[in-house]
Amino acid sequence: MNSGIQRRPAAALMVAVTGVLAALSVWSTAHEDGTRDLLVLDIVVAAVSCAATPVLLWRPVGGALGLGLLAAVCPAATPAASLGALQVAQSRRFPVAAAVAGAGIAAHAVQGLWRRDAGISLGWWLVLIVVAYGALVGWGALARARRALIASLHERARRAEAEQGRRVAEARMLERTRMAREMHDVLAHRLSLLATYAGALEYRPDAPPERLARAAGVVRTGVHQALEELREVIGVLRDEDRDFGDRPQPVLTDVPRLVEESRDAGAAVTLRDEVADAGALPPAAARAAYRVVQEGLTNARKHAAGLPVQVTLAGEPGSRLEVDVRNPLPPDGAPALVTGSGTGLVGLTERVRLAGGRLDHEAASGEFRLHARLPWPA
Repeated sequence: MNSGIQRRPAAALMVAVTGVLAALSVWSTAHEDGTRDLLVLDIVVAAVSCAATPVLLWRPVGGALGLGLLAAVCPAATPAASLGALQVAQSRRFPVAAAVAGAGIAAHAVQGLWRRDAGISLGWWLVLIVVAYGALVGWGALARARRALIASLHERARRAEAEQGRRVAEARMLERTRMAREMHDVLAHRLSLLATYAGALEYRPDAPPERLARAAGVVRTGVHQALEELREVIGVLRDEDRDFGDRPQPVLTDVPRLVEESRDAGAAVTLRDEVADAGALPPAAARAAYRVVQEGLTNARKHAAGLPVQVTLAGEPGSRLEVDVRNPLPPDGAPALVTGSGTGLVGLTERVRLAGGRLDHEAASGEFRLHARLPWPA
């Protein structure tokens, strides 16, 4: 029903165009010698051809053949018959369109035998008809090929978008799975340490008070850390992840070491550290910040080897942590040192988002910039 509603404007336009052309044809033939007695026939055929034109939208082949028969009787049906040939060429394969065009040429040859203009010979009349129908078939075939090309491009774009979405989803799932595995090991290690200290308190009640107090403080701190890590484990299951590792994971205070490693590898890295009390940064944010710097330096080594890199860290408790890594873009056409899979920034964006922050990356003003904002509660 929706397709029928959509075709109504097209049908109205077709009737209007063919009506105007048919009226002009009737008017011109009515002023020719020996044709006034056929005026009634011309008017009837013109009306019938205009009324039958919308059939071309639903039955193009049958409609075009019927209008071709009318064209054999009267020139007033020529506009509708021509439109029928064009519609068939746009909607059917070339052999079908060529057959309909051949039928139209034959119908107009019959028309030329008894209704031809006296100012043109039958041979030239047939030449003009063949050229006109050839142009109509070519025009319709070109339009059909263009529609097919556009539909193919839309389909390819849809598939590419679906494939990219699948790859992004897989990258996020792999990142969450890896972080969940890391956190499981770290949490188990943390709880085993708490069990050890608790056992010492249970089996050595006669220890000096200061030693007991120190052990109790370690247990209390460990419990708080374990609870935080447990919340992160639950966050992984609820798609709100934090990062740990199989061994102690690097944090913000390890960034200078990371920068020194890059410098030892030959990179020109400038570190601007304006962080107040980096040790007070929550572990999840500290690890995410480290990963941002690590990814930025890695990308610089891959895609802009030998160019300087600037790393800026700024923030304080009660505000937020700003991590900015930028490097100049390589010259146009310069090959990348290592080709990446394109999922590194996807995983990093997800890591920062799950830490409660936001990651932006862009190439503008001749440089590539990686900027992260992470919460830092007081």
